[in-house]
Amino acid sequence: MNRVQSFLKTMIVVLIATGILAGTLPLDMTPPARAAGIFIYTALGDSLGFGALAPPFQGYTFLYRRAVALDTAHSIWLANLGIPGWTSSDLLDALRSSPYFRSAVRNSQIVTWNIGGNDLRAGRTSYKRGTCGGFDNQDCLRAGVTQLKLNWDGILVELARLLNFDRTIVRTTDFYNPYVSEDLQTDSWPNDGGNDFQVLKFYLDDVNHYIVTKSANAGIPCALVYDAFNGASGDEDPRAKGYIAFDGLHANATGHAVIAQRLRDLGYAPLH
Repeated sequence: MNRVQSFLKTMIVVLIATGILAGTLPLDMTPPARAAGIFIYTALGDSLGFGALAPPFQGYTFLYRRAVALDTAHSIWLANLGIPGWTSSDLLDALRSSPYFRSAVRNSQIVTWNIGGNDLRAGRTSYKRGTCGGFDNQDCLRAGVTQLKLNWDGILVELARLLNFDRTIVRTTDFYNPYVSEDLQTDSWPNDGGNDFQVLKFYLDDVNHYIVTKSANAGIPCALVYDAFNGASGDEDPRAKGYIAFDGLHANATGHAVIAQRLRDLGYAPLH
């Protein structure tokens, strides 16, 4: 059993014990087979997909499940496989090597995923500490964005191997920026020609554009969470809108409702 499989088994046991996955994965942790009259919805991602800091069952994956059930009059069975702290490398590894993830995805009529926020946050932290490397203290940002794009491509490849996109609701999201006001007031590296917000926004915009473009090319609708949280110019603070929890990072109940609505607005093609 590799690192991802061992960690996943531990996480599932903990989540079942706390009731988060009750009614989603059976105790033998064998993902369900397709059942007549039931849509199986597998949610992949990090702490956002998990619903961290949202009230119980108020994370966007749970809200989206309810919306699909209401709008399609189908029973929806949710396997929430969002793992707090995961990066794009972790999710790609799981899709390649974990039988639990692969079986859950393969048997799904609905799949959503969000991943990469922790990749970007690690680069931001290093930049603000002055340890990012390079003449402009941005080497780790460039490397991190490059790796995130490679991982994103790999995730798309694995999902395409496991799913028929023409018969499955497959949806993803881009990233919001919770640090607008904070980064507008700081200049961690004065020689780079801009404050922290301007520097870091460049990389966030690059990644979001990549995600939206690659998703569209694959025929996968993408919920524009960045636009909803940060506005068309990316300079609106979602904390001021009341979308962010007390930790200053995760979406709160209102923010999760906004994400779920953005997903809902994409419709349910090819299923109805």
